[in-house]
Amino acid sequence: MITLAVDCMGGDHGPSVTFPACRQFLTTHPDVRLLLVGLPQAFAGWQSHERAEIVHASEVVTMDDAVEVALRRKKDSSMRVAIQQVKDGKAQAAVSAGNTGALMAVSRYLLKTMDGIDRPAIATQLPNDQGGATTVLDLGANVDCQPEHLLQFAVMGSALVTALDAGHAEPSVGLLNIGEEAIKGNEVIKRTGELLRAAGDAKAIQFIGNVEGNDIFKGNVDIVVCDGFVGNVALKASEGVAAMIVGGLKTEFKRNILTKLAAIVAYPVLKALMKRMDHRRYNGAALLGLRGLVFKSHGSADKSAYEHALNRAYDAARNNLLDRVQGRIAQAATLLAASGTPSAPAAAAD
Repeated sequence: MITLAVDCMGGDHGPSVTFPACRQFLTTHPDVRLLLVGLPQAFAGWQSHERAEIVHASEVVTMDDAVEVALRRKKDSSMRVAIQQVKDGKAQAAVSAGNTGALMAVSRYLLKTMDGIDRPAIATQLPNDQGGATTVLDLGANVDCQPEHLLQFAVMGSALVTALDAGHAEPSVGLLNIGEEAIKGNEVIKRTGELLRAAGDAKAIQFIGNVEGNDIFKGNVDIVVCDGFVGNVALKASEGVAAMIVGGLKTEFKRNILTKLAAIVAYPVLKALMKRMDHRRYNGAALLGLRGLVFKSHGSADKSAYEHALNRAYDAARNNLLDRVQGRIAQAATLLAASGTPSAPAAAAD
């Protein structure tokens, strides 16, 4: 039985999304038990379920709360209590749609980082042209990174893809850059390239070299490594482009009677395309590098998207992601130790 702790109060919609998503998830996953964490009054309309246990919290971390508020003032928040369930061994993973910076800070404070890892990273999937998905990290946990941090991200990302994506025993890793040539990029990127090539030579990862932004969506690389500033910009830009395309198609097909008829004819193709581009299918970002599993749902997630986040956490727990990450780190321990010295933590992006 897999047990997940759910921060039911987090995100833009709170229980109006998390409750129905959790109930549906319990229906489709008979081997799952949920610890539902939230304010007592929020459960007034919840119908009990034999595999769902209510855990009360007295506070909620809002989307606007500063990290200091989440850490020092709201010590009984639903977010913190959910993560505490993982620390105490009562749950294998926690899921929250709450404030990203607060979630990372609280998770790091309670669970601590793994040996050999200086900074946790946020990793998620983006759809690609091959009908699959490309894993990208970091997506905002660390806006300034040193080469050794990016090496750590590559090692952890390899473990994530190996655990959750069937058929990727040795996933390929690319370093996001302004060109494929090794001479391009700033000094941090050039030094990172050297470290990743050394890791590839040592068989710690399968490094294929520099990649550009469009390679994320071509599907010719499994994992793309970058710092959190670049990753977050790439993520938000891709979401914006997808929304623009969908909105543009709707506008044009509604323009007149002929375009409406064309929409009817094209509907099967458009439906298939929209399904491939649907960001809800890729919801659920992993906070890698912690001594416990935590997954971040998009704050604006609807029921379907939140179910996908729950499923990512479930798959991670079922496939022993934590052990796989630790195994990869141990395998690359010599490289990680020789790569450089850690620097002070950087703030997470929202």
